[in-house]
Parts: sequence; C-alpha cells; structure tokens
Amino acid sequence: MKFIHTADWHLGKVVHGVHMTEDQRFALQQFIEVVEEEKPDAVVIAGDLYDRSVPPTEAVELLDQTLYKINVEMKTPIVAISGNHDSAERLSFGSTWYRQSQLYLEGRIVNSFEPARINGVNFYSVPYAEPGVVRQIIGDPHIQSHQEAMKAITDRISETLNPNEANVLVGHAFVLGGKESDSERVLSVGGTGCVHVDVFDAFDYTALGHLHSPDAIRHPKVYYSGSLLKYSFSEATQKKSLSIIEMKENGDFDLRYRSLTPKRDVREIAGYMEELLDPSFYQHQQIEDYLKITLLDEGSLIDPINRLRQVYPNVLHLERKWDVMDLRRKQSFSSIKDERKSELDLFETFYNEMTNREFDQKKRDVMIAVIDSVKQEEGEK
Repeated sequence: MKFIHTADWHLGKVVHGVHMTEDQRFALQQFIEVVEEEKPDAVVIAGDLYDRSVPPTEAVELLDQTLYKINVEMKTPIVAISGNHDSAERLSFGSTWYRQSQLYLEGRIVNSFEPARINGVNFYSVPYAEPGVVRQIIGDPHIQSHQEAMKAITDRISETLNPNEANVLVGHAFVLGGKESDSERVLSVGGTGCVHVDVFDAFDYTALGHLHSPDAIRHPKVYYSGSLLKYSFSEATQKKSLSIIEMKENGDFDLRYRSLTPKRDVREIAGYMEELLDPSFYQHQQIEDYLKITLLDEGSLIDPINRLRQVYPNVLHLERKWDVMDLRRKQSFSSIKDERKSELDLFETFYNEMTNREFDQKKRDVMIAVIDSVKQEEGEK
C-alpha cells in the first residue's frame, strides 16, 4: 500500500510578526493536488497540525477544509496525531465518530494501543505526551523522561504486535542526534526530551514529526517528514517535501519525496545598501520572498529597513555585519584586567576587537586629545 507522510503544518504560525495562513493555504492546495495525483491509501500527519494550543479561527477553518477535502471528498483515510504545539484535548474532539470515515485522529494518549488497519498495514498512533502523563496512564512510577515514556509505550505495543505484518508507528518526538532549527519548541531541558532511535526497532517504518528537516536523522526505518514550510531563517537552506512510502507486505518499503513550491520562500541575502537597491541586482531576485538581510556597510545609515522594504516588501529581519561580530571578541576585551595598560592602549585594544580597520596615527591623536581633556576636567573637580 502507499501512504504519504507529512507533519508540522503549524497552522496559525506567526513568523517575525507575519501571519503565515495565506502561505499555508497555498502549500496545502498543492498538497491536495499531490494526493489527487498519487492516490495514496492513507495520509499520515505526525503532529503539530496547529502552532499553538488555542489556534486562530482562520487556522481551524483551514485545517477543517483540508481534512474534509482529503478524507470525505477524496475518500482517503487519514492517520493524524497531536504534537507538542497542539492541544491534545481539542484535537480529540469528535475522534470517535471520525473513525466512521477513516479519519484516525488521536489527540490524547490512551492505555489501549490498537492500530488503525489500512490495506494490510497497521498504523500505531502515539500522540505527544509529557512523561508524567504516560507514567499515570501506564501506571509505571519509574517513568521520568521521554525516553522511558516512549520505551514503555513501544514495549506495550510490542506485546500484541504481529511481526509478520507491516507495522508503522506514527509519533512526535526528538530522536537523539537529530538536527534542530530555531522554530522547534524544546521538549524539555537537559536532554530528557530525547528518545533513542532503537525504541522503534519493532516497527517497519516510523513516521515522525517535531524536527523540521527531512534530513534531521539518517536511519533506514525512522524518518522525519519535515515541516510544511520554512518557519525560521535557520531553515532557509532546507528543502521541504512530502514523503511517499510504498509499503510491501513483508514490511520493506520504497521511499521518495515530492517537493512543494512555497508562495514566498524564506531566504538570507547580504550586501551593501547601494548594491541591494540597484535594479541590476534586485531584478534577478524574488523580491516578494521573506528575507533576512545582512548589510555590509560601515558607518550610519538613515532608515535602512524602510528603504529596503520599498524594493523588498517582506524584509523580516535586518542585521548589520558590525552589529553581529563574534561575541568572543567582545568578551576578550571585557576580560582585560591588565592595569599596566594606559587608557590609550585599552581603547586601541577595544577598537581592534570591534572593527577590522587600522587604528592609525590620526585616530590615535584624536583619542589622545579626548583622554587629556577628560583628565583635565577630572583634575579641576
């Protein structure tokens, strides 16, 4: 059978003050077109359908329209779980009767891990839950971490799992060694939010959500689909896609990817103000993209963000190269304790740490005059 693995839609997401609903609607329309073309036996959504527990109305409507189109109009089964951004209780509403149309939406974790069986494949849904919740449901007082919670769940599933059939786990977790981005919410502090990849050994394919890159981890049977769109500039170089899995009866599978074209890409560019505002440069740019711009100009600039937005309307973040120099340089100056250095020597060290320009004799003479003037004023007090 064939199924599509996706996750981390984050409907209702706001990035640098910009509501992404329009971009998400554009991407989900393409997703629906892929479903129409591929005609999968199921669609798997591995958590974080929403970006927050109380999503805006537009996000709720968009999810409702998308799931109705795929599940009811196109008669495609859907297996979906809540993620750490979702409200488990809200997503659980109506899940009992949704099953009548093969919408297997699991918001809350329960003590019975019965799979959704679709065309000979068993889909085990494990929605995101804090270790304390799993400890209470399973009744094991030793569960303290996400690793212990996930192992307890997969061990419980393994008790009744049929190894002669194809078995898929749908989960939302941070696998140890995975590559993070800035838009993922930390599951817990101090590493207790990580799970080891070997807890999924019993499954032929593990469809995960949480990390936003499909390359977040390399494993023959455990995969992240990545997020629907780029949600931070740390994801600017990532390639977003959908995973198409064709599962065989013995549990082997073939995996390929289908990419989505965003309405606006998320990119980083750098240059001098004059260059960036030159038509010969920006005419070759996708100026509607969401941009982080790093200016290389030295000295002061008058209202640079508004000047840039006249050409690039979606500049979300502006940096000056000299404002983001290596913090170690600043720290190295702040740690100077050598009282034998003169005021001029200290300033020269500071100047060299903060810039890459020469502290020439002209600048030295200016500082000597300033220092002498300050000392003279202090002597008169």
